Order: sequence, then structure tokens, then C-alpha cells
Amino acid sequence: MSAGEADGTAAQPVTGLRAGDVAEHAFLCGDPARVGRIAASWKGPREVCAVREFRAVTGEWRGLRLTAASTGVGAPGTALLVEELAKVGARTLIRVGNSGGLDPSLALGDLVVTTGAVRDDGTSASYVRPEYPAVADWRAVDALCAAARAAGVRFRAGITWSLDAFYARNAVLRADGSLGSTSYRGYWTAAHAERIREMQAAGVLNCEMEAGVLLTLAGLFGLRAGCLCVVSDRTPWPGPSALDLDRNMGAAIEVAHAAMERLAADD
Repeated sequence: MSAGEADGTAAQPVTGLRAGDVAEHAFLCGDPARVGRIAASWKGPREVCAVREFRAVTGEWRGLRLTAASTGVGAPGTALLVEELAKVGARTLIRVGNSGGLDPSLALGDLVVTTGAVRDDGTSASYVRPEYPAVADWRAVDALCAAARAAGVRFRAGITWSLDAFYARNAVLRADGSLGSTSYRGYWTAAHAERIREMQAAGVLNCEMEAGVLLTLAGLFGLRAGCLCVVSDRTPWPGPSALDLDRNMGAAIEVAHAAMERLAADD
């Protein structure tokens, strides 16, 4: 990598982003299709990246320059995008995503504001030892909670389990209350079931695949980051009727915008 690629003066090697392409304040999502939904109310939206799973749009909302960008699924793509966004000027990052509810009190459509994450991914371990905490910026947590209260939506704030291997870490809840595999050919070990029960016993609210590495890198790089997820399914999974990726996503996007506006005003 050249010096220009490292400091943002040249095109970034994967996304092609350059200094000036992205705003200081950016939203992250997994699904490239959600980028357009986040930017739907912006003035002058301009697509600045469309490579692999990475799509980014920059525009203006209520006088605030914003970027929305997709990470794809999981920690590796998230880390890559956070690196390249930071190198071209992004400094505040809010993830807007889906998650599985671990706490039985959570209902589909509830929002979870992550205060910190259990780092159960391999990518963040490539950066720093596992004892390093993945903690959301307190200002981002405060802004997201305040925006959710103002919007009148159900939400909780707490710990998120951030994991790799969607199928190996998920489970089906059988009629007798036991856990079953979601992996091909029923691959399963006792340790997989124990891990889910362990997270529930520890009071972890939800699980997803990106918050851990986002918050870890934000801490290492001096960025401000937060995470807001909709509870779109249950973990363990009761079945197809308990999966709704879109329920309350509009409210999550609204809350994230209000929180970002507050953070920008504090700047």
C-alpha cells in the first residue's frame, strides 16, 4: 500500500474511495440495499462506491453532510470498510442493523442500543488481544437512547453478542425446549448450545455480527461509534414466523438520524 492509500489522498485499494467522497458522520449497514433507504430523504445523494458488498452514498440532510455505507455480512468486511472510511475522513459511525433477540423480554421490532459487545469474532482478535473491550462511545449511546425515547419506540440498552458463523452460532428451539442445529447436515456440538445459554445467563440482550469489530476499531483508532439494531428474530430460533427483517427498520433509521444530528450539534 502506498502512503497515499494509507492517508486517504489516493483512492483506497478496495472501495476506491478518496478524500472528499465521504462525510465525517456516517451510517453503516450490512445490506447494500439499505443504503438507499437510509439516504432516501437526503438532498443531492451521490453514489461514491459500488464495489462487491460495499456501497456508499453521500448527501445532505437538514444541512448535515452524511454518508451511508454497507459492510456486507460479518466482521471482515466491516473492518475493511471502517479502515477505508476513516482514512478518507469519517469520524463518527453509527451502525443500523438487524439482530437476534437473546433476552426473552425483547419483542420483534424492539430496538437495542449497544453499550458494549462480547467479542466472539476472529477479525477483532487480529487487531488486539481479547481482553481489550469493545465499548460504544458514551456520547453515541446517550444520543441514541435520547432519540429513541423522543420517538416513543420500545428500546433497551445493553450488551450485544457479536459473533462469526451465522449458522454454527444460531440454533432452533425444539418443542421440548432443547436446542437444535441450523447448520448443514445438523452439525452441532454441546459447546454451541452452552454458548447460547451462557450469553443468556450473562444478561446479553441480542446477537449480531458487526458491532464487536466496529467498536473495537473505533476504540483503537479514536473514532466515535455506536450501534442500533432492530430485533428481527429470536435466538434460539422458534421458526420462520418469527423472522422479520423489516419490522421497525424505518423507526431505527429515524432514531439513528436524530442521534447523529445531536452528535453533530455537540461537535
